[in-house]
Amino acid sequence: MQIEFVAGPLAATVSPVARIVDQDALPADLEAVVLEAARAARFSGKAGQACDAFVARDGAVVRVALAGGGDAKAKDRTAALERAGAALTARFLTSGEAALTVDFTGTRLAPAEVAAVLLGARLRAWRYDLYRTKLNEEQKPSLKSIRVAGAPEGTEAAWAVEAALAEGVEFTRELVTEPANVLYPASFVERAHKRLDGTGVKIRVLDRDEMAALGMGALLGVAQGSVREPKLLVMEWKGGPAGGKPTAFVGKGVTFDTGGISLKPPAGMEDMKWDMGGAGAVAGVMLALAKRKAKANVVGICGLVENMPDGNAQRPGDVVTTMSGQTVEVINTDAEGRLVLCDAITWTQKEFAPAAIVDLATLTGAMIISLGHEYGGLFANDDDLAAKLLAAGEASGDKLWRQPMGPAYDKLIDSPIADMKNVGPREGGSITAAQFIGRYVDKGMPWAHLDIAGMVWANKPGQTWDKGATGYGVRVLDRFVRDNLEG
Repeated sequence: MQIEFVAGPLAATVSPVARIVDQDALPADLEAVVLEAARAARFSGKAGQACDAFVARDGAVVRVALAGGGDAKAKDRTAALERAGAALTARFLTSGEAALTVDFTGTRLAPAEVAAVLLGARLRAWRYDLYRTKLNEEQKPSLKSIRVAGAPEGTEAAWAVEAALAEGVEFTRELVTEPANVLYPASFVERAHKRLDGTGVKIRVLDRDEMAALGMGALLGVAQGSVREPKLLVMEWKGGPAGGKPTAFVGKGVTFDTGGISLKPPAGMEDMKWDMGGAGAVAGVMLALAKRKAKANVVGICGLVENMPDGNAQRPGDVVTTMSGQTVEVINTDAEGRLVLCDAITWTQKEFAPAAIVDLATLTGAMIISLGHEYGGLFANDDDLAAKLLAAGEASGDKLWRQPMGPAYDKLIDSPIADMKNVGPREGGSITAAQFIGRYVDKGMPWAHLDIAGMVWANKPGQTWDKGATGYGVRVLDRFVRDNLEG
C-alpha cells in the first residue's frame, strides 16, 4: 500500500475521507447523519472501532469514516492509534474504493502518533494472493493508497522510519507464507539477496561442505534426510561505531519440518512451512534496520534446513558431535530446532564475539500450551537483557513473557551415553529446550532465547494482521535496537 502526503487544505468534497476520533469525544463539526451513523453503530471512539456514512457536501456525496483512537491519555496510546489505522484499512480494503484520505487537521496528534496510525493501516493491508487465481472481484483488495492530509510538520520523517519497519514485517510475512516447495534453504537465501542487496547489508552464505569442515554435526544431522541443501545465512549491518561489537540475532530456519523419523501426525503438518519463522523474523529485521539506516552494529544469522524422513535421515538414538565439541544423543528427531541453533550460536560466538545474542525460534508446542497465542516465551541468562527485551515487547506489541531456567531443569537433559540428549521429559518441554541451547552459550555471554511458536501464524485476523503470517519478531527486535543500541 502507498502512503501519500497531501499539501495544503483538504477540499470538502474529497471522498472517502476519514478522521481519527478520541474515545467519548466525537467532533462537534460532524454532520447529523454521521453522528447518527456513529450512534447506530455504537461507535464511541474506542480503539479499533470504525464506522462510516454518506453526506452531502458542496453538491457532492461524500463518504465519511471515523476510526477510534482510544483514550488520549492511555499509556498504550500508540497501540490504540495503530488499531485505528488498521480498522480503516480493514473497512475499506475490499470496499471498491481505490484511495482513502485520512484528515488529521485539528487532531493534535504528534508526528510519531500519526505515523502509528499509518503503520497500522499499512500492516493491516498486507495480503499474499499470489496463488489465488479465482478470487471474485468483490474479494480482491481495491484499496491501493492512503492520502495523508493535515499532518503536523515532521510526520513524513517519522513515517519514513515506520515505513522501513513495515517493509521488514512484510518481508517476514512473505517468507513465512510461502509454501515449502517454493521456500527452502537455497531459495530463502535468494530472497534475502533480492531484498537486501544494495541496502548496505553484507551477505555471506556457508554451504554443506563448509559447515561440515567446521564440525556442525548437529545442524547437518537435521538436514541429512532432505535433498534440499542446508545453508547458514549471515547478514551484517554496520551502522554503529567502527569496530564496535555487534549484537547477534540468530534464527531457526527449518523451512519444512516433518519431524523426520519421529514423524509428526499428518493433521496440521502443512503448518510446518512456518517452522522457519525465527529466521524469517531475523531477515525481516535486518531489512528494516538497513532501510532506516539504524545507527547500530547488528548481525543476523539464519540456520536453514529442511527436516525430512528419507533413507538417509537421522535416526532416534543417533549421537552427533556439535561444532562446540559437545555430543548429543538424538532421542527425538522432531526436536530439531535446538540442534540447528546450537551450531549456529557456536559459530556466531567464534566468528563475531558479539556483545549479546538473541535467538528466535518456533521451537516447542509446549510454549503454545503455556502462553497460547498472546505472548512469546523469553528465556535468558542475563536479567538486564531480559528486562530490555520485555520492555521492547511491551512497546512494540510483540509481547514477551519471561520463563524460568535453572539447574533442576538442566539435569533433565543429561544423557547416559553422551554429553546431553535433545529432549527431556514431557513436563517443562519449553524450559528444557532452552536449557539445551544454553549449554552452547559461552560463559559471560549475555543471551536470550525467544520461543515464538504460538506467534508467527494466526488462524484469525488480529489487530494489525489478517489471518495468516503475523510478522512477529521483527518489531520487538527493531524496538530493542532503537531503545538500547542506537544513541
